[in-house]
Amino acid sequence: MNSIKKTILSPNNKKQDIIIPQNVFFCINTLKDHGFTAFIVGGCTRDFLRGIEPKDWDIATSATPEQIQEVFNKLNIKTFYENNFGTVGLEFLKNKKSKSENQYEIIEITTYRSESSYSDSRHPDKVAWSKTIDQDLKRRDFTINAIALSPLKNKQEFEIFDLFNGQEDLKTHLIKAVGDPKERFKEDALRMMRAIRFEASLGNNWQIEKNTYQAIIECSKGLQKISTERIRDELNKIIMTKNAAKGIDSLRQSGLLNYIIPELLEGCNISQNKHHVYDCYKHNLESLDYTAKKGFSFPIRLAALLHDIGKPRSKQGTGKEATFYNHEMIGARMAQKILERLRYPKKECEKIITLVRFHLFYYNVDEVKEASIRRLINNVGIENIEDLLKLRMADRIGSGCPKAEPYKLRHMKYMIDKVSRDPISVKMLKINGLDLIKILKIEPGPKIGQILDILLEEVLDNPKNNTKKYLQKRVKDLASLNEIDLIKLSNQAKKTKQTMENKANEEIKGKYWVC
Repeated sequence: MNSIKKTILSPNNKKQDIIIPQNVFFCINTLKDHGFTAFIVGGCTRDFLRGIEPKDWDIATSATPEQIQEVFNKLNIKTFYENNFGTVGLEFLKNKKSKSENQYEIIEITTYRSESSYSDSRHPDKVAWSKTIDQDLKRRDFTINAIALSPLKNKQEFEIFDLFNGQEDLKTHLIKAVGDPKERFKEDALRMMRAIRFEASLGNNWQIEKNTYQAIIECSKGLQKISTERIRDELNKIIMTKNAAKGIDSLRQSGLLNYIIPELLEGCNISQNKHHVYDCYKHNLESLDYTAKKGFSFPIRLAALLHDIGKPRSKQGTGKEATFYNHEMIGARMAQKILERLRYPKKECEKIITLVRFHLFYYNVDEVKEASIRRLINNVGIENIEDLLKLRMADRIGSGCPKAEPYKLRHMKYMIDKVSRDPISVKMLKINGLDLIKILKIEPGPKIGQILDILLEEVLDNPKNNTKKYLQKRVKDLASLNEIDLIKLSNQAKKTKQTMENKANEEIKGKYWVC
């Protein structure tokens, strides 16, 4: 027996407790009180035993879906059952201290299942309920996910059912299929991608067991039977791990990448020029690795993986002087086909394609002017500029450069910030030249501009004055001044404006450490 409260050491060596939630404990004991058996199963058991707080808690029981509903409906707990897999959802009111907008917590309870053959490598031909936890565990994918535990009533101990030595595999960091790995992968071919995802997500020292990995190689073609959406979702999970590059390379070595993004394989052993250390494939992988280690968002990560995918098809020449003209445009078209094939959402496609298309932007401090920066912003969209710069950093690291953000990239950030901010202009005023013409009943002329310049200085000094009521009154006051005094005030206002622009510019330079 083990303590239900598992004490572990956090990275800062302070003790912390992982406690089975009260509602989960309540559900299990309620089912037991009604003569059924019930266990915590799946990934939450795996994480709990590893000392990691589970994201979700899943319960398996000998009660049928109808019996589950009958038990909890009598206790006035709302239940719903809208699937063919024996999973009943229970709705509990969350703790008042919860910061989540959703005030309800859903706990899922699934009837033990014993499944038959999988003729389509995706779905069981028949789903039958089972009375024992043994049968339910036998149908699961990997030994570390086939451990069941059930807390006892004293809340201090729990019993563990581990038919396949999953606890030992947890200790040795081994991902091993339950029973015959080929049979498991024939049942659901997506399990092969899941094995690689676990290898990438659980930690650097995890590996796939030898026979399980060999089965993945031999069964890799089975992935063709899996729906595009399921493959895409599993690929996303791999890319969002800290070891994303390791995961993608495992897909390649196992043969699975042939059925996901075969275009990436074109870059293998395609050498680059003097600006790169790695071949095209390795470069894309190293770029992805940088984005994963930095915790960048998914679109940046996928763009990093695909940004140079067009290089093999554009290569001309050999050796250090080889060229890859227009590879960014070829790559953008290839990325579009890949993303559409994997059925990514339209907005996500557009963003990633844009990043790939413009990742090769040119920038030298003394050559590129503000107009060029404005054109880049117009092409990419101001909302994508920061991500484009992050992709450029990943590109540099993937090329073997020691520094992700050199001076010229910081200078570009400064230029983008500079041209993107609202300029200090009379357009900021709540009144314009036409208003002055109407108020003063005069023809357009220098006087209009002089008054607006003076008004702008007053508003910059005190933004609260930027109201139509105040400005209309000041217009009449200023109009009464003689021409010489008006010109003097106008010139002073222009100097003040220039001083403020210079100060703002210096602040932006300081922000990016440029001169």
